[in-house]
Amino acid sequence: MISAIRLKDIIDILLVAIILYQVYTLMKGSRAMNIFFGVLIFIFAYILTMIFEMDLLGLILSKVMSVGIILLVIIFQDEIRRFFFRLGTRQKWGFLKKLESFLQDKDIAIDDMNVMQIVTACRKMAKNKVGAIIVIEQNARLDDYIETGVIINANINSMLIENIFFKNSPLHDGAMVISNNKICAAGCILPVSHNLNIPQYLGLRHRAALGITEKNDAIAIIISEERGDISVSERGSLKLNITSKELEHILSK
Repeated sequence: MISAIRLKDIIDILLVAIILYQVYTLMKGSRAMNIFFGVLIFIFAYILTMIFEMDLLGLILSKVMSVGIILLVIIFQDEIRRFFFRLGTRQKWGFLKKLESFLQDKDIAIDDMNVMQIVTACRKMAKNKVGAIIVIEQNARLDDYIETGVIINANINSMLIENIFFKNSPLHDGAMVISNNKICAAGCILPVSHNLNIPQYLGLRHRAALGITEKNDAIAIIISEERGDISVSERGSLKLNITSKELEHILSK
């Protein structure tokens, strides 16, 4: 009955919704989301064993469930740390702003004009053998990596990109992060991949690009300073020595 709903029930529902939304934003687009779905499937299977009284399978799953909390902490330690960091940061408490951004679809696609600006900059930097790494945000938020660099928040422009990665620029060693058709930050620090299958001749930029795409759904563009070629990392894999036309096709998708 609607009349039976009390004020504290509404508050309870809102608090649960906020927590679930925060968990969703932390995991959205990352590999942790797939693990999270796997955990839900495991819990569902455990419930089925109790319903249909499958004793042997239920015994095995119950043993795993007994240490489930510890396993979840180990698996989701990065996400749990970021969750409590957000919880304790005052500026993250703008619930109305969060709600508004949740209701509005985030424009993660790069428009054609900005694609051409990025491709033009990459083609010129490759020709001049200027090393660069550009990370383009997709569904998964890159706030943790943006905060490690210098905030720029400028329109995407090929000359600006070239100037940032110019050899004498103080920001040329870090990564540039592009989000929502804006250059958000430069000089950002990225996680380095420990994949042993990476070719030995590839440097730290390629390993950093692979590292960021292993953790979420971002796209990373790498310009080699030694060879002057363009590479792209996506979903934890590398596409080496691609043409500017191929880069334009990847970004336009």
